[in-house]
Amino acid sequence: MQNLKKIEMVWFRVFSIGIIWLICQTAEPVFGQSAESFIPNPQWTKIAGDLNFPEGPAWNGKDAFFVSNCYGGWIAQITDSKVDTFVTDRSIGIQKTNGIIFDRFGNLFVCDFGLKAILKISPERSMTIIADSCQNQPFNRPNDLAFSKNGDLYFTDPNRYDRQNPDGKVYCISGKDRSVRVVHDAIAFPNGVAFSEDGKNIFVCESAANRILIFDVLQSGNITNGRTFVELPGGDPDGIALDVHGNLYVAHFGGGAVYIISPEGKILQKIPAPGKKPSNLEFGGKDMKTLFLTEVETNSVYKMEVPVSGLKLFRSSQFK
Repeated sequence: MQNLKKIEMVWFRVFSIGIIWLICQTAEPVFGQSAESFIPNPQWTKIAGDLNFPEGPAWNGKDAFFVSNCYGGWIAQITDSKVDTFVTDRSIGIQKTNGIIFDRFGNLFVCDFGLKAILKISPERSMTIIADSCQNQPFNRPNDLAFSKNGDLYFTDPNRYDRQNPDGKVYCISGKDRSVRVVHDAIAFPNGVAFSEDGKNIFVCESAANRILIFDVLQSGNITNGRTFVELPGGDPDGIALDVHGNLYVAHFGGGAVYIISPEGKILQKIPAPGKKPSNLEFGGKDMKTLFLTEVETNSVYKMEVPVSGLKLFRSSQFK
């Protein structure tokens, strides 16, 4: 009789485990809509090579993709995998460009860490310096930039790569009068930057600390309540972009991967990059379902078709 009970208990446990396994296989993903952003079979396609520390990047909203060559002295324009030169150091005086973004009029705004300035390049390819200092204090090495919902321009300005001595800053340039102010400091090499869909939050990569911060954006434009959104050890969170579901895509420089992070700060997927040094990414294409990636180890640009559209960036109309 005892042996019979033991056999029944064993079968009950096996049956219970089987039921639990079946539930796990058929249950809805815990991230709801965000789970749609999982890419089942990620494949990168190379669209440009022979670059020099590719960064940026920026989709013009129509038909072309633009990329900085940080140490090459030129900005590339890529249309249907054809690479052309947009501007060079000799043509208009740029030096070492990094993050770039378009406004509503087709002007390209540029972080130039050689000139230590924020530039505006018109569609006619003339250059204007928007800002190069704050209260007579020169910038260090402007890195990446993003327009806010109200049209102001925010950018990161790292200095030393030192987790123990965080001395990087985030600046805001007013679209109304071009005044410049510090909105946050004491960040260990601030890098990629992006706004949430409603403009109420701003994400800032703190590369030297291997994490991404999130801040609340006040009505005044100042940012507050900084906290860790996600930690990504083993490399530097570099460029970032959001999809329409609020998932954050992260180029993990040195980690050889692109991460997809849920709005709750959970890792949804880790996608191997074509090299160890993915530097930045951007959504583009007609339906915003093409993810472009700049990669430094291979000095190339890649693209991947994804199931969820990228979030369209705010484009200012105030910097005329």
